[in-house]
Amino acid sequence: MSRPAITLKHIGKTWTPEGRAPVEALRDFSLDVMPGEFVVFLGPSGCGKSTLLYMIAGLEEVTGGTIHQDGHEVKEPSAERGLIFQEASLFPWLTIADNVAFGLSIRGTPKLKRRDIALDILRSVGLGDMGDKKPDELSGGMRQRAACARALAMRPKVLMMDEPFAALDVQTRAKMQDFLLQIWRDSGASIILVTHSIDEAISLADRVVVFTARPGRVKTIVPIDLPRPRPSRDPRYHAYRDQFAELLADEVDRAFAEQEA
Repeated sequence: MSRPAITLKHIGKTWTPEGRAPVEALRDFSLDVMPGEFVVFLGPSGCGKSTLLYMIAGLEEVTGGTIHQDGHEVKEPSAERGLIFQEASLFPWLTIADNVAFGLSIRGTPKLKRRDIALDILRSVGLGDMGDKKPDELSGGMRQRAACARALAMRPKVLMMDEPFAALDVQTRAKMQDFLLQIWRDSGASIILVTHSIDEAISLADRVVVFTARPGRVKTIVPIDLPRPRPSRDPRYHAYRDQFAELLADEVDRAFAEQEA
C-alpha cells in the first residue's frame, strides 16, 4: 500500500485567549488521507474543522500530536499543500492571470513562463478568456474557479478547501461541485473539503469524516460506496442522507447547548 499523503496523529488544539478561559477546539484527532483521495469533513459549527485545515496547511500550530505529509512533519506552509478559503481572496488590483501566477512569482518562475502556466490553467477551469479581467468583473462562481486555478498553479499534492461554495446560489454551487470533481480527477491531488452540507458531502467524497461537537474528535468515518455522478434520486443516496442526519443530530444539539451556555 502507498504511504498516506497526510497523517494526523492524536491532534489537539487549545485556544488560550488573553483574559478568558482556554477553549479546546480539537482532541486526540487521528486520520490518514491517502494519495488522490477525496475526503470531506462534516460536523456542527465550532467543532474545529477549519482549524484542522489551517494546521494541515501549516498556518496554525498544533497544541498536541503531529501532522505529516508524505512522511515529513508539517511545521510551516508549503506549496505542496494548497488552501482555498470560503471567499476567493483574490487580489483586487491584479488581473486574474496575475492572481493565478502570484505564487509562481514568489517561487521565482520567469515572467513569460508563469503567464503561460496561468493562462493554460485558466483554460482548464473554463476561464481562458478571463485572464486580463479584474476580480470584480467576474461572478462569484468564476472567482472561486480562479482561486482554484491559483492553487493548482503550484501543483499541490494536497488541496484543502474551507466551505468554498457556501456563498453561492444552489445552481452555481452544483456546477462548482461538478467542476471540482473534474479538477480533482485531472490533478491527481488529495482533496480535503470542509462543509456543513450533507448533500455536498455525499456528492463529492470518497470518505466522510464526521466530527463530534467541540472539542472536535472523529465520531465516525463513512465511505461513500456510490458511483459518480451521484443522482440525489438514488435510494442509496437517501440512505446516506438519513445516516448523516442521525449521526449529526446529537452533535448539533450539543453545539447549540454549548453556545447558549
